[in-house]
Amino acid sequence: MHAKSDSDVTSVEASSPARPLYYVQSPSNHDPDKMSYGSSPFGSPGHHYHCSPIHHSRESSTSRFSASLKTTARNAGYWKKLNRSGDGIEEGDEDDEYDEEEEREKKAIKRFYVVCFVVSFVVLFSIFSLILWAASTSYPPEVYVKRLVFERVNVQSGMDLSGIATDMLTLNSTVKIFYRNTGTFFGVDVKVAPIRLLYYKRSLASGPEVKFHQHRKTQRTIITTMGAHQLPLYGGVPGLTARNGEIDSISVPLNLTIGIRSRAYVLGKLVKPKFYRTIRCEVTLHGSKLGKPVNLTNSCFHHN
Repeated sequence: MHAKSDSDVTSVEASSPARPLYYVQSPSNHDPDKMSYGSSPFGSPGHHYHCSPIHHSRESSTSRFSASLKTTARNAGYWKKLNRSGDGIEEGDEDDEYDEEEEREKKAIKRFYVVCFVVSFVVLFSIFSLILWAASTSYPPEVYVKRLVFERVNVQSGMDLSGIATDMLTLNSTVKIFYRNTGTFFGVDVKVAPIRLLYYKRSLASGPEVKFHQHRKTQRTIITTMGAHQLPLYGGVPGLTARNGEIDSISVPLNLTIGIRSRAYVLGKLVKPKFYRTIRCEVTLHGSKLGKPVNLTNSCFHHN
């Protein structure tokens, strides 16, 4: 009986098809009594291989997620390269336009700064020049006519160029003028003209134009001449008539007029203040006082 059972078992094992093993997932708090070992020809729990289905599930999910990320990254890189290759020209054009716009902005900013600098410089220089001009105007020159000397006077009968008979005047005189530049930081160019001796509005004698440069805080005395030679009177000066050479009896009121222009160069030719002075002195020609100086210090009026 025993031998027969062994052969029976062997035949059964040989004839029985191989059945696959399967595993049943169980809760974490599982009961060993309720575990199912599946179908096994031996059915022995000692030969059962236990594998956690939760561990396999987690590993498979993680691997699938990693593979998905890698695929997404590869696709993103591919599309990015494709876009770059397809839009390369457009991006280059946009970069060139951006560079040109940035260059224009830089040039505009430079021009703005240059204009601001020029305007600021002009404004500041104008203010500085105005200050210098205002400061220089407070230093006008001092001018005095000290004396006048009638050296020679001669009245005789004659004829003018057209042949009209009239009295002819010949006169020589010398005038002395004091000039002082009061400027502390600038010199002046001075022009003395005209110098005239008038009988009311009629000119009887005139002097040459005098020019000179006067340094700062300096002074000088100007001596110039006035004269007339064979000047026709046409009876316009009643006090001057030919009276048989009696010059001592001549007495004629006259006006001495002197115009003085002073130009200061404070800042080169940019700041050039000017000072004008007109001096009128009352003087009387006495034939009996020829060659004697006539003091005019208190007989002159100044007009700017």
